[in-house]
Amino acid sequence: MLNVGLTGGIACGKSTVARMLAEKGALLIDFDELAHAVEEPEGPAWREIVRHFGREILQEDGRIDRRKLGAAVFADRGKLDLLNRLVHPAVFEAWQRRMEEIRTTRPDAIVLSDIPLLIEEGLQPMFDLVLLVYSLPQEQIRRLMDRNGYGREEAERRIASQMPIGDKLPCADLVIRNDGSLENTRRAVDEVWEELKKRERLQRIGPQEARRP
Repeated sequence: MLNVGLTGGIACGKSTVARMLAEKGALLIDFDELAHAVEEPEGPAWREIVRHFGREILQEDGRIDRRKLGAAVFADRGKLDLLNRLVHPAVFEAWQRRMEEIRTTRPDAIVLSDIPLLIEEGLQPMFDLVLLVYSLPQEQIRRLMDRNGYGREEAERRIASQMPIGDKLPCADLVIRNDGSLENTRRAVDEVWEELKKRERLQRIGPQEARRP
């Protein structure tokens, strides 16, 4: 099994790349989806979030309004760090359970764990390699404005709350540039997929067996 950490920056197109790789056969674990699951009403993470951020971040049905919560934490680095400390332990427990299931049932799998803050949190040692989806900052701003309806000031503030995407490049083993056409992205994904398959085979059967026809 090849354990790949997939990361990028906000509005870099990481979800698009993840979908393309999943279509090729990669198994995707989305940490945002895991976070949603552990934040279900009345669960441990939910109770801690409400205790620290107040019931005003809840919808009428008691679920967390992620837009309201996001507006609160992206404006304050301390609050963002607090939210991560509240949610991450439960998320990583769920991830470890899923990884064990895959390791048992699909020993030849290529697993992509989609983690937005992988590099910021220093999680590289948890993975066989790190795959970064890169986009120019000006393209991130444009996409945020188009996708979320933000004004330029809000889009720039969201991006500024994260580690600059260029600073992540030295931390990555493989990089897919996603600031051109969709077809260019597909070609880059095709190349990376072939590399991932080679690395999985090499890891599973060893270099001598991998060289055999």
